[in-house]
Amino acid sequence: MPSPSRARPTGDPSSGPPAAARGGVVWDVLRRALRERSRRAGRDGLDVLDLGGGSGSFAVPVAGLGHRVTVVDPSPDALFALERRAAEEDVADAVRGVQGDTQDVAEVTGRGAFDLVLCHGVLEHVEDPGAGLRAVASTLRPAGGTLSVLAAGAGGAVLARALAGRFTEARTALADPSGRWGAGDPVPHRFTVERLTALLSAAGLVPGQVHGVRVFEDLLPGTPWDAEPDAAAALARLESEAAGHPAFQAVAGQLHVLAELPGEP
Repeated sequence: MPSPSRARPTGDPSSGPPAAARGGVVWDVLRRALRERSRRAGRDGLDVLDLGGGSGSFAVPVAGLGHRVTVVDPSPDALFALERRAAEEDVADAVRGVQGDTQDVAEVTGRGAFDLVLCHGVLEHVEDPGAGLRAVASTLRPAGGTLSVLAAGAGGAVLARALAGRFTEARTALADPSGRWGAGDPVPHRFTVERLTALLSAAGLVPGQVHGVRVFEDLLPGTPWDAEPDAAAALARLESEAAGHPAFQAVAGQLHVLAELPGEP
């Protein structure tokens, strides 16, 4: 499993021009999910797992909100960067790094130990996404847990290849069950909303909110941050407002889904 730190914005996911558009939608949803999970649990400090969390671009801000975060990542370099970032943000006591991956996550962290689990930028790289989700789901507290999944969107890849003039590759991605545009595609799996929610259901979870992420930014030519006053903020607002529309989810670069264990009041 690769470290998603390569694909994530650095620092607070809601800060900086590109990060505001890329991570702002997910970060806003996560903050609401953390508040709701804290309310249900009857306590402020939650136990959070960030699978493939890299150098802590989500883990450190989550710890800054008063939660305890365990980051599992296969890269020792990423975990070293995580330790340094947590120290710089004065949350070192609330963040711990563990070397591991999707297959052994329950063994290295414990089963049923977490109130909320982040699985961001992971499913598209595992050999069997269904098995990966089942392993991740086993780390949630049986009494009530929330899973946050962020994965590559198939429709976004089709649209991006077509706009780049790669029409044959776009047709290949459109027809391929994994959303791949060819043998040279570096992403093993991409997902439609239907496929991703079906995998979550098969893993014993109840899919909830779905948001499209990076609907527009990945399609923009160059970096047009000076196209209009406060262009970065305007793009972030546009991404946020489009995220919940099914039409835009279908062509988003990434899909974000919250899911919960069934039977919880």
